[in-house]
Amino acid sequence: MEANEYSVGLDIGTTKIVAIVGRRSAHGKIEVMGVGKSKSLGVRKGIVHNIAHTISSIKAAISEAEKSAKVPIKKVTVGIAGKHIRSLQHTDYIGRQDPESYITEVDISKLKEQVKKIAVHPGEEIIHVLPQEYKVDSEEEIIEPIGMHGTRLEAKFHVVVGQMASIKNVVRCVKEAGLELEALTLEPLASAEAVLTQEEKEAGVAIVDIGGGTTDVAVFKDNIIRHTCVIPYGGGIITEDIKEGCSIIEKHAEQLKINFGSAVPELEKENAYVTIPGLHGREEKEISLKSLASIISARVEEILEMVNNELKSYGAYEMKSYGVNEQKRKLIAGMVLTGGGSNLRNLRQLANYVTGFDCRIGYANEYIINDKNQLLRSPEYSTAIGLLMESLRINEKQENLEIQNKKEEEVSKPVEEVAPKPVEKQPETVSTKEVQEEPKKEAWSVRFMKKFKNFFEEEEN
Repeated sequence: MEANEYSVGLDIGTTKIVAIVGRRSAHGKIEVMGVGKSKSLGVRKGIVHNIAHTISSIKAAISEAEKSAKVPIKKVTVGIAGKHIRSLQHTDYIGRQDPESYITEVDISKLKEQVKKIAVHPGEEIIHVLPQEYKVDSEEEIIEPIGMHGTRLEAKFHVVVGQMASIKNVVRCVKEAGLELEALTLEPLASAEAVLTQEEKEAGVAIVDIGGGTTDVAVFKDNIIRHTCVIPYGGGIITEDIKEGCSIIEKHAEQLKINFGSAVPELEKENAYVTIPGLHGREEKEISLKSLASIISARVEEILEMVNNELKSYGAYEMKSYGVNEQKRKLIAGMVLTGGGSNLRNLRQLANYVTGFDCRIGYANEYIINDKNQLLRSPEYSTAIGLLMESLRINEKQENLEIQNKKEEEVSKPVEEVAPKPVEKQPETVSTKEVQEEPKKEAWSVRFMKKFKNFFEEEEN
């Protein structure tokens, strides 16, 4: 099997590292060939804190994925998150010398490269330059300018920026694990690719990916990315609160959260308890499920309020006397919750109450055709599947470009003048058929002219 027949998405998270190998089926769906998972030991709040441990965890996940898929893994598309990620809006333009020629992909690439040179804070690096809408001369709100004529190409961009040191640490870990970095993608964009529908993106939707160390937010409207941010709190801090509030070890706190945790204390029974085994012969500890839900609810509400603040800064709640701004920024499709943290019971109800938006849990298995054991149904795999989809898209684009270049080379290739081969002279022979046909034609024309002449002579007489 050739390397370009399959792609790999690598999700380097705070709690786990997931590698998914897959390829595109004949029907356009994704066929998962193998999955590798390992515990993330060197990452905290989406940022690499221990290079050696992170490399070891990446190698473990990749090794498992290779065994599962039975193929070697060389290139990977990696997700990036962390509290160092921020976004900004920028408008830029280029002038075109030949207005008679139509706008091509080259012009758009030139404009994007120009945006990548804008000034950012010291120590920062531009990760993504995402066009929102274009303006050609005086024509505004153009989604796809390719093929149009104009002298000035202008665009509004959503620019994603991150700390250079954090990005380089991720890149180093990937390379030292023996892998080639194909692309670096912002994790909320990858999650959005996996769980959102085109209708939701068009209507207006906010995706909230609750991971172990961070909560990633991305807002879409009119099929365009409008806002992104990374909140430095996730499921890990909820586990810490349970650990401190119930005076238990982290392992038991995590199990409590997963198996018995709830985001709404009012829905829990007063007399429901769970027993935690004691340490080294100590007595068992009984914990009320209602008290557990109260601890969880307080932290989840805090995270959702931070999400609310981000949506307010975007303008999702802005009401301007029925003006254009209201409709432009309104999130008709509400909110989609995904990531490992969205597995928490009654989270959707709490999110509905806190934010006021209609919420659903986002699953990525819609694009998977062979997930028989429902392993990838869990929202915690949405980012990894999104990264796999991004990797497949990059490979397909590269293949199409190569095919196009080959065709252009074939068309532009000059035709070689071939010297005519010497042909032996053969005696000219005229077929009897040709000899017979020629006089027949001549005789018929003569006959016709005679009849024509006789007709007029008879008319005169």
